[in-house]
Amino acid sequence: MPTDFNGYWKMISNENFEDYLKALDVNIAIRKIASLLKPDKEIIQHGDHMIIKTLSTFKNYIMDFEVGKEFEEDLTGVDDRKCMTTVTWDGDNLLCVQKGEKQGRGWTQWVEGDEMHLEIRVCGVKCKQVFKKVQ
Repeated sequence: MPTDFNGYWKMISNENFEDYLKALDVNIAIRKIASLLKPDKEIIQHGDHMIIKTLSTFKNYIMDFEVGKEFEEDLTGVDDRKCMTTVTWDGDNLLCVQKGEKQGRGWTQWVEGDEMHLEIRVCGVKCKQVFKKVQ
């Protein structure tokens, strides 16, 4: 049985996010605004179908996918690129690979107790985010 990511998660830490955005070529004004935000995550999981909503006062982003099936991801509102994305199970972790203009892009997400950990990567730069489950 895969990990249950269902719930509402509040960000409690966000390390190296501005450097991650810089590696994505996000302009400095957007980087500064985005670095001040503490977005929430709402995750709806039905088996291998997942909807991950990243919610903030600046921009919202919704990712709707089937684990194990490649899809075109429109990252408008993040860095305005499109990529081919595949999310798979790696044990109890979700592993995402995003193929496109930027090398080494993707993320790994896992749960430890009432915390969800998210490591996002691009071009050798890593950002570590931690969220606490609130419902």
